[in-house]
Amino acid sequence: MSTPTIQTDAGREGWEAIVADPATAVISTDFDGVLAPLVEDPAQSRPVDGALDALARLARSVNQVAIVTGRPALVATELSGVTGHAGLGQLVVLGHYGLERWEAASGRVTSDPVPAGVAEARSRLPGLLRELGVPDAFVEDKESSLAVHTRRLADPVGALETLRTPLTELAESTELRLEPGNLVLELRPPGIDKGVAVRRLLESTGARSILYAGDDLGDLAAYRAVEEQRKAGLRAVLLATRSSNATELIEAADIVVDDPTGVVTVLTALSDAIAAR
Repeated sequence: MSTPTIQTDAGREGWEAIVADPATAVISTDFDGVLAPLVEDPAQSRPVDGALDALARLARSVNQVAIVTGRPALVATELSGVTGHAGLGQLVVLGHYGLERWEAASGRVTSDPVPAGVAEARSRLPGLLRELGVPDAFVEDKESSLAVHTRRLADPVGALETLRTPLTELAESTELRLEPGNLVLELRPPGIDKGVAVRRLLESTGARSILYAGDDLGDLAAYRAVEEQRKAGLRAVLLATRSSNATELIEAADIVVDDPTGVVTVLTALSDAIAAR
């Protein structure tokens, strides 16, 4: 398979570094919108055909393969179907933006403590949604954070704007932070994002190169963390899908694909290049 179109010199250097020395490389991807198509019901999310096989093939050569997601680690593990998948015995899932870590080798989850503000926000949120006239907004309780989705509503964009300021105020009053996404607003602990997760991943592995794949605004923090490490000599490939139409992420990417099937194509091309080196 031919090398995908890489739009930047830094991306080409990152690709070449991973191919030349995969044992010091990390492959990390988001789940929703990257390995799995976006769906109205988050509980129905599943990876596209070939996604896990592509990760497993890379896992034979690279230092670490990881899924970095805002979902709880065990939920992402169950939905992705990675448990027991041949070739993914060393996979790591960083859930809740790195607050949780699940390792396939042990099947165990380790977690940072959850701030008290999450419980307070949980108790206040239903009443607030009723007051705002959007009681049917779907609240995804991730235990360590709360995501309010408007995708299922008649006017999802209008509902999102209705919620933005009140949820910002709720976040501030409970010492949480409001993070926007694709038709979702998430209340989460401060200091927890995918940038923190990626930095921890790089530190724990001592990686010299990384491919990070994302699709929405929640992945910008990971992109920024990678860009910071590039200044210190890290070689990297930033891959984006158009799943969420996150313009800022797409403009910052080295490689852009339409959807999770495109991600599989890129990962397969990378493993082919490693095998042919």
